[in-house]
Amino acid sequence: MKATIEQLTRVSIFANLLPEQIAQLQPDATMQQYQAGETITQEGDPLPAALYALVDGRLRVVKTATTGKETILRTLNTGDIFAAPALFGNQIAPATVIAEDSVQVLTVKREALLKAIQANPEIALQMMAVFNQRLQQLHDIVHGLVSERAIVRLARLIQTTAIEQHIDLDRPGADVELQSHYHIARRIGITYEECVRLFKQLQGVVSYRRGGKITVIDGAALNQMAHGSADL
Repeated sequence: MKATIEQLTRVSIFANLLPEQIAQLQPDATMQQYQAGETITQEGDPLPAALYALVDGRLRVVKTATTGKETILRTLNTGDIFAAPALFGNQIAPATVIAEDSVQVLTVKREALLKAIQANPEIALQMMAVFNQRLQQLHDIVHGLVSERAIVRLARLIQTTAIEQHIDLDRPGADVELQSHYHIARRIGITYEECVRLFKQLQGVVSYRRGGKITVIDGAALNQMAHGSADL
């Protein structure tokens, strides 16, 4: 199904394009609908040469070890781009991407995107900023798994998710949309049971509600924990 102009404008890297520039991408942009639990890309599978972007819903990016253990690398929200190797690498999916709920995924053919970049180099700069941020996030994940306590990793995950969702943690009762205990555990490299215990330890700082809704009670204390400076 062809993408609409309105759907193209939801992609973060196209936010500053003029309407006529967006229109030039439309003939080479398509939409695909996926239901919760469906796989968009499978780790190790070949990818068509295209830009992938999420225009509605939420996606989960998962990496699987040789032991079969899954680690959730990140959650993608509306406007996010993904599957960079489809554009600039070996065109092999580096991770599995799964729909968290009903989602719409947009693809733009590589040739059309390159033409748009030639006309507006700002697109390339925005893409570089996105990929640089994700490299930093991966660095932080690896560093955390190796050298930081699980409760610090959990606090940092809540903090960074709040930033991504443009939530002010200084506001009492701020709500952060995360995920289930299972998915949180997979993101910070612990077991489900340990994740439940950690949230009990964080009582008075955050409260967890069914479905992954987290209310931040004390943003200052959470910030201290995320930086490993709190007395835990």
